[in-house]
Amino acid sequence: MVDGSAPTERAAVGPTAPPTRPDPSGTRAAAVREPGPGTGARRSPTIEEVARRAGVGRGTASRVVNGSPQVSEATRDAVLRAVAELGYVPNRAARSLVTRRTDTVALVVSESGDRVFGEPYFAAVVRGIGERIARSHVQLVLTMAGSRRDRERVATYLTDQYVDGALMLSLHAPDDLPDLVESGGVPTVCGGRAAGASPRCVVDVDNRSGGRAAVAHLLATGRRRVAVLTGPQDMSSGRDRLAGARDAVSDAGLPPEALLVEPGDYSEASGEYAMRRVLRFGPPPDAVFAASDLMAVGAMRVLREAGLRVPDDVAVVGFDDSPVARHTEPALTSVHQPVEEMGRVMADLLLARISGEDVPARTVLPTRLVVRATA
Repeated sequence: MVDGSAPTERAAVGPTAPPTRPDPSGTRAAAVREPGPGTGARRSPTIEEVARRAGVGRGTASRVVNGSPQVSEATRDAVLRAVAELGYVPNRAARSLVTRRTDTVALVVSESGDRVFGEPYFAAVVRGIGERIARSHVQLVLTMAGSRRDRERVATYLTDQYVDGALMLSLHAPDDLPDLVESGGVPTVCGGRAAGASPRCVVDVDNRSGGRAAVAHLLATGRRRVAVLTGPQDMSSGRDRLAGARDAVSDAGLPPEALLVEPGDYSEASGEYAMRRVLRFGPPPDAVFAASDLMAVGAMRVLREAGLRVPDDVAVVGFDDSPVARHTEPALTSVHQPVEEMGRVMADLLLARISGEDVPARTVLPTRLVVRATA
């Protein structure tokens, strides 16, 4: 007899209910089980708990976790200590839905892989960048753009779909990659700049002052016929170091002809080639200013082959103060540029730009002459 009442719970699970299949893996139960008291599940700590543990506001804790440089070292240490103690792990997937960020930044070097991995300058910049990026939540992707094809590939990749920002090194004219990437809404920070370019944000060293100091030192020791082995003239650094050398000659009241100028590209091979040309087309100079330490090494090799002693016959000054300068024989006098610091500043500025903070358009770090045995 049907009475119109709803079926009871017992009827739903009574003897007439269809048999269920065995589930040896337990996945069905796991699919519906909710964490709760007695299940052994552990709730992830929140950013609010991190802030309370560190004794700061939620916004400050968030800035530290997101890698912003706009906090004090003491505050950063307190927050990171709370993160470690609580085992806080940011939910990247949830955050990306809210912030529309990828938590990835790219480092683009406009050189071949051989140079990037073989020259101490690039290793030092990457160390500085890596030190700062490691303290943030973002990941760093390294890519080379040494050829036109590489550049086209990189330009396609550097969009807000894949990266939150880009760091760029060793830019040569005419290269509009920074402007192209910026126009797509991706913030950039350049380490140096291509000749004639004005990037939105650039970190550089005082190359002109360094070139002036190098040649002024050579002239102060009585040298009067100075060969300048330049860096690439499609880069502002190469032009500025040569301009500084000319400043020193002018300051000393000497004619421009006191400088013998040969082009190079910062590589050891170009230093050799430029030095051979200087010796081939005129009397030997009594001093050499090489625009990089590697160029100075190449030049010193050629001078030795020609029977000229360093510094007795020819004084030599390099630029970089890289580790190689301390291991030449004799030890190389060189202009120190704070390359690792440049990398750290570049990373800090990019993280700040990604966070929407205002940053200076140009940051210039000082150089200084380190006198050793070659001059």
